Amino acid sequence: MLLFLDESGHDHGEAPYEVLAGVAVSERDLWNLIQAIRSAELEFFGVHMADVGLEFKGKKLLKHKTIRHADQRPPLAPDRRRDLTREFLLKGWREAGGGPREPRSAEEFAAYGQAVTVFVMRVLQLAAAHRAKTFAAMVSTTAPTPAAPDLLRRDYAFLFERFFYYLEDLSPTEMGLIVFDELEKAKCRILLDQIERYFLETEKGYQRSARIVPEPFFVHSDLTTAIQLADIVAYCFNWGTRLRPRMTAPTRPEVEPFARVAFDMRYVGKRYDESGEKGWPYYGVFYLDDLRPRHEREGEVDR
Repeated sequence: MLLFLDESGHDHGEAPYEVLAGVAVSERDLWNLIQAIRSAELEFFGVHMADVGLEFKGKKLLKHKTIRHADQRPPLAPDRRRDLTREFLLKGWREAGGGPREPRSAEEFAAYGQAVTVFVMRVLQLAAAHRAKTFAAMVSTTAPTPAAPDLLRRDYAFLFERFFYYLEDLSPTEMGLIVFDELEKAKCRILLDQIERYFLETEKGYQRSARIVPEPFFVHSDLTTAIQLADIVAYCFNWGTRLRPRMTAPTRPEVEPFARVAFDMRYVGKRYDESGEKGWPYYGVFYLDDLRPRHEREGEVDR
């Protein structure tokens, strides 16, 4: 099982929360899912996104302006929408290559906006059809972080915990690999060291290393479809999902339909006490307002 991870809101820009999101896909389903997404690109855009420089990212595809353009015309017929969108994208690609500025019609803007919305919805539906599971740590932007730089943040630790439980639920022998969007090399090294320390030097982490390979992979997001899918999921959760009552920031209503599809894919499991009689649920999507380890949080209370 592969867990693809990406972030939303960690630059502390306009996003209301920090979100670390993951999409778990079985290796037997991954290539079929990738092929289905590539086919959807041709169906809705008339070209592959990479061929015209269109970023497969939530921040790019679901921005306010794009969805506003979609609403400026009644729904276009699929073939007409695809042809207009293809021309719209090719104009931008030619301009980016140094060509002269080419005018776009209002209908082309509307077609592109409509194509984007149906494409993103199709991608999420394809993920669900290929048995993907979503995970997300939704974090307050004011959450305190660990004082010690070598400690893994709780959002990562809790997300790995949920992934571990998911692997246990699948089969007695299921193993998991973690795949991250590549960061700056120095940041990758820091995260690698934190993850290694968590899995090798903490009791819970060591137990979970029996299922999760402690050394993650880092890949270029623009070359890895499943990382791009995780980016879309992270963005949708950030702007369209609220775990009440603790999350009170406003949503973008136009993003909520996408977020609901992603939320319906979330992992939900159950753990039991030693007697096997008392159980409690575990959810793959959760909220945190403090990222410090327990000893730091308890130390603050004691002061």
